[in-house]
Amino acid sequence: MNEFVTWLLGVIQDVDPIVRTLLAGVAMAFETSIFLGLIVPGDTIAIAAGTAVTTPLGGIALVGAIVAGSLVGESVGFWLGKTFGPAIRASWLGRKLGEENWDRAEGYIDRRGGPAVFLSRFLPVLHSLVPLVVGMSGMRYRRFLAWTVPACVIWATAYVTVAALAAGSYRQMAESLHQAGYIFVAIIATFILLAYVVKRIIAHNERQHLRKTTDPTGTTGVED
Repeated sequence: MNEFVTWLLGVIQDVDPIVRTLLAGVAMAFETSIFLGLIVPGDTIAIAAGTAVTTPLGGIALVGAIVAGSLVGESVGFWLGKTFGPAIRASWLGRKLGEENWDRAEGYIDRRGGPAVFLSRFLPVLHSLVPLVVGMSGMRYRRFLAWTVPACVIWATAYVTVAALAAGSYRQMAESLHQAGYIFVAIIATFILLAYVVKRIIAHNERQHLRKTTDPTGTTGVED
């Protein structure tokens, strides 16, 4: 396992730091604006790039690039929704995304407003749709940014920090501990699992809120 992990981290770290940071930012910009996040989640991009961070300055630069890229992508999504929203929804791509997901995103924005923008950064599928739907909803761009900026900062900082610490710990242990590779994988897997659990909790709470909103008696509503 050590040999594989060393090779994998080496491949990522061999990329020029400036190029690697810029690529991470560009990939994040594409994640929302052209739905790349439905194919390659931003989580994967942030973790992969984060494993190459070896200095605080490098970490700050990477977080900044990821946040900037995320904001560019979400801003493009917002303006696409504002300008071409109904046409995109009716297009082939919009139909492939599923009417249920569109309705879910619309209902989420209608019920939660700004907090929905913040929470969507941590939710799969919704994260890719919410900027478009917000643009269609009439929410002001300034308000959209006020909610999405802190979410992007928290998200990017968490992923980059965990990836960098896990990779740094592995490099320190690799030569003296045969199981270092397994420890590295376990740290990343545990973090991803925790992130998944948090996403499930947020989604579950949202379903509960929807049930109470649509049926105060609790006798009917959206099923979990």
